[in-house]
Formats: sequence, structure tokens, C-alpha cells
Amino acid sequence: MYRLRVVMTLSLHKLTAGSGYDYLTRQVAALDSTEKGHTGLASYYTERGESPGVWIGSGLDGIDGLAAGDPVTAEQMRALFGCGLHPLAEFRQQQLEGPDLTTRDFQEVTQLGAPFKIFDGDVSPFRLEVAKRIRATNTAAGLPAGASLPAADRARVRSEVAREFFLAEHGRKPVNARELAGQIAKDSRPRTQTVAGYDLTFSPVKSVSTLWAVAEPAVAAVIEKAHQAAVQDALTFIEKHALFTRTGPQGIRQVNVRGLVAAAFTHRDSRAGDPDLHTHVAVANKVQTLDGRWLSIDGRVLFKANVAASETYNSALQQHLRDLLSVRFAERPGTDPAKRPIQEIVGVDPRLNQRWSTRRAHINTRRGELAIQFQHDHGRPPTPVEVLHLAQQATLETRDAKHEPRSLTEQRATWLNEAAAVLGSSEAVASMVQAALAPAAETATIVFAKCALPGHACSWRSRRPAPGRRPPCALSSWPGPKTAVRCSAWPRRLPRRPPSPSKPGSAPTHSPNSPGP
Repeated sequence: MYRLRVVMTLSLHKLTAGSGYDYLTRQVAALDSTEKGHTGLASYYTERGESPGVWIGSGLDGIDGLAAGDPVTAEQMRALFGCGLHPLAEFRQQQLEGPDLTTRDFQEVTQLGAPFKIFDGDVSPFRLEVAKRIRATNTAAGLPAGASLPAADRARVRSEVAREFFLAEHGRKPVNARELAGQIAKDSRPRTQTVAGYDLTFSPVKSVSTLWAVAEPAVAAVIEKAHQAAVQDALTFIEKHALFTRTGPQGIRQVNVRGLVAAAFTHRDSRAGDPDLHTHVAVANKVQTLDGRWLSIDGRVLFKANVAASETYNSALQQHLRDLLSVRFAERPGTDPAKRPIQEIVGVDPRLNQRWSTRRAHINTRRGELAIQFQHDHGRPPTPVEVLHLAQQATLETRDAKHEPRSLTEQRATWLNEAAAVLGSSEAVASMVQAALAPAAETATIVFAKCALPGHACSWRSRRPAPGRRPPCALSSWPGPKTAVRCSAWPRRLPRRPPSPSKPGSAPTHSPNSPGP
């Protein structure tokens, strides 16, 4: 039996302190915009008509002055994610009064454990030389030394400097693009980095975003509520099963913590402008032990729980939408058999899902073309920073000539017009929404059962024949073509071959000698 690959709806990556904080303010907190530049965060929200993110997590109980649901400010993010200080560090310093205050007093009110070590001076000779050449190029052209150089010229300078560094190190020129790219990557990366936190991005399947985009505002609000509840369920799972810190010599001891401290930002669209309801959760690399110390997260456990947290979000979202809107989910046709089947909302027209996925595909295609042209021009593949620039260029070149919506009202009007163009009329869109919200009754042959294992709340149904499917709680040989709807104990280890139920439709039982969850 081969293992099914899981389609991830939760992505996870590290955020670095210092310059890594720019990722939060320039892309995550600013609605995934890649053209924001260094505009102030508050100004950007005002321009887009957006509300800022909110603080979430059980760990907020240990931070004076902040509570779950409080709005996130740029100053708070800079203090916590940029420096590893108390989010209200600046405010707390301003509140200090008295004639005998010392530097230590100001430090104590801002501390949240050890501050992050930021290595701003840890710049490689390669990067210094590139900066020197860029200044020289600007000066020769009669421009200010700090003027921005076109991307193609910056790439040419990097390539020239990398060839010189490779020759000095190896005594020969690079023989191919791989060696040249490897030299740039090695010489560009900082020698030391501090992890400031982790960016967890929760994204529902496309049909959820599609229905949310074209349904009435009241229904859209319910869908967003279900999404937020599923995100909270996944974060609760992480806090219970995957959030630890380490103490002792070389971190030999793993200890429990009070909970995570995070800033959540819910966004409405993708960089391509398509409806894409998703939430970024920036988890600070600060957790409080049960005895009150602030330490860092054991990231290894967090990364191992990525798949489990993604499955928790998927199952919870489906359950919340069933409970709130009575929608049904079914497998998306044409799913890769090597992957776990993707469940979409029944009644949402696949043509719309495809329409609002095609634009991203066009951007990716154009980005690939630009990358090929880049390698042809410079004799090497682009660096990660240059890849980002190419992505921005691809987005601009493939963007519709119409203006990009700036408010939710404008976005919804654009999406409704696009949906009507795909389905033929606005009436067809309304009919599709009605069909999704009032699906046909399930057949009477469906048999529901509940897992009898103590501590579990698994629901099973025998509607879709799928022999060999592995349900989320790892019961790989459950009798009959049953599909797991949800399991409160995922991903705990369970017996691989439970005994068959005594009769069809009865609650499954486990052997008394079987290991528990």
C-alpha cells in the first residue's frame, strides 16, 4: 500500500529578526502586496479601507496590556517581531516616571525574555562589493549614489562580482550557471540569523473562496466566520500538541508552555486579484513556561505537526460550514490519485474555480518565461530576491487593464461581473449560490457511525466507495467504503486493524487490548 500525499491548506515558514521583519510589514500585514514599498502600515490600511490584524493566542495572558482581539499596530509588531521585546515596549517606557530612573529600569519594562540577537553588521564582503559597484554605476550615470538601479542592471552587477569572487576562491572561472548561482547564494546569505517567529497561512479550498466571493454579504460573513473558527481550531490543536520549548544543557529537556502569541491578518484576495480568503498567523518565537520564563519555540515539533494542523483546519472548516450553512462536500473530479482527494462544496461551478485559478497559472507561466530569459541574459538562474522581482513583473504584465479593487465592495462587484461572464448571466450566478446553499438531500443508503475509542469523536459514513482510503485518524483498514468526516484525536496513533463492527451501521469497537490514543 502506498502513502497518499496530502494537499496542504496550511503553509509554514520561518521569519527572521531584523530585516526579516520587513516580510510582515511589506507583504503579510499589507495584504500580500509586493508593490507597497516602505509606506507606513497605518497609511496602507487607510488607503485600502482595511482593518488591521488582531492579536490571538493563549499566551497573551502573560503579556500585560494586550488581550486577544486587540488590534495590531506597526509599533507593536516592530517591538515583538523585529526586536523580541514586549509588544508595548515603547508605551511602557513612556509611562515610567521618577527622578531616579536608570537604564536598567527602562530595559526591564520592555523585556520579554532575552531580546533577539540582530546581526545588522553581519554583511558579507560580496554584498558590500555589490553595493559599492551599484553606487559607482549611479555616480557614473550622474545619479545619486543611493538611487535605485533597474533590476537587470543589479543582476548584471551581482553576476560580475560573483564571477570575480569565484575566481579568487577556486582559481578558475565558474564552468556553468549552477556554480555561479551557488557562489551568489553562498556569499549573499547572512552568516547568522535569529528566528523571530513563524508565518502560518491558512487557505480554504477554492470553492469556499468562490462561494464567499459571490454570495450575499450575510452569507459571505458566515463563511468567513467558519474560516476563522477553523483557524482557531487548528491553533488550539497546535497549542495542545505541538507547542513546546526546550531547557537545560543543549536544550535536552522539552517542557510545556502556556500558549502562543500571534498576530492574525485575514486577506481577501490573491496577488493576482482573484478571490482568495486566507489568514496569515504570525506566531512570535516567544512562549512562556509554566514557571513564568519567556523562551523560544521548539520549531522541530511545530514543523512536524504541519500536516496534522492542516488536516485539523480542513476537517473543522467543513464541519463548521455544514453546521452553519448546510453545505455538502464531495471529491473534486480529476484529482491526482497519488494525493488525498480534495473536497469541494457541492453546487459551486468548477468553471468559476478554474477561472479564479487560471490567472495565477498565467502569472506563473509568465514568471517562468522571465526566469528563462534572465538565465539567458545573465548566465545563471535568479536569486530568491530576483525571483520576487520577476514575480512582481509577471503580475504587472498579466494584470487586467482595469483598476485593481481597493475595497471589499469594489472587489465583490468585480468578482460578480467576472462570475456572470463565466456562467452566462447574473441569474446563473444566483442560481449556483442557491444550489450550493440548498444541496440535494443525501441518499438513504448513507450509514453513519461513531468511533467508540475513548477520547475520540470520529464520524464515519459509507456514501463514497473508496477501498484502501486512509481516514485522518490512521485507521488504515476500516471495513467497508467509509469516509472519515472528522476526528478529534488526529493524529494520535491508533490500532491499524480494528475489529469489524458486529453489524452494518453499528458503532465500531476496538479491542480491549488495543493501545489507546
